[in-house]
Amino acid sequence: MNDAVAVSELGNGIVQVQMKDKLNGNTFTPSLCAGLVEAFAAIAASSDHKVVILTGIDSYFCSGGTKDGLISLVEGTARFTDAQLYRLPLDCPIPVVAAMQGHAIGGGFVLGLFADVVMLSRESVYTANFMKYGFTPGFGTTLVLPQKIGLALAAEMMLTAATYRGEDLQRRGVPFQVLPRHELLQRAYDVAETIAEKPRQALAALKAHAATPLRENLGGYVEKELGMHAQLLHTAEVRARIEQRFGSQR
Repeated sequence: MNDAVAVSELGNGIVQVQMKDKLNGNTFTPSLCAGLVEAFAAIAASSDHKVVILTGIDSYFCSGGTKDGLISLVEGTARFTDAQLYRLPLDCPIPVVAAMQGHAIGGGFVLGLFADVVMLSRESVYTANFMKYGFTPGFGTTLVLPQKIGLALAAEMMLTAATYRGEDLQRRGVPFQVLPRHELLQRAYDVAETIAEKPRQALAALKAHAATPLRENLGGYVEKELGMHAQLLHTAEVRARIEQRFGSQR
């Protein structure tokens, strides 16, 4: 779609959306965000596809917000709901397989969790690190994280903002396939091919039904997350934490 996102037709109704902005670590740059929105809009408008594989490049799946993006939240010139990137896999009319072959940080991790099938690599880092910056999670994290990995582990991940390797999460019992990075994408293709054997109409109907609980509850959770952000984001401490994390140059 652009330099940051590539869409590939793999045949048999399988389409791959690859985030490939390696220079910026697949952070949510304007180019990456626009590419993702455009890619999923094109997929939704087509009747040729049955399943989507969402993946990254090399050791990066998606690294979350840029410094400028986080500063814009602090300054109140943007909200995480402006582009609603986190909803793209959830709102896609056909199943999405998130092949998180690389590191997935903050909103980038949550983006993958909104997919229908999630796969992690043993070597990669996964974290819901919002609290590291001094503000509460957004992106629908407070809904999807407990639903996908369980209440106890989700609470730990959100409160500590700690980093976990895929192999750590596997030991903690996450209900996802966790594979060596070099095997993960092939496994995602295999799963996608198995999904694509089914009729598109049936896949779309099951996706719509299975996604209903998340879709119906997401708005309320997001509004509460925005309410917490209104209280917590616009402080000197949050800005200082962002500056410290990224350095002084914007």
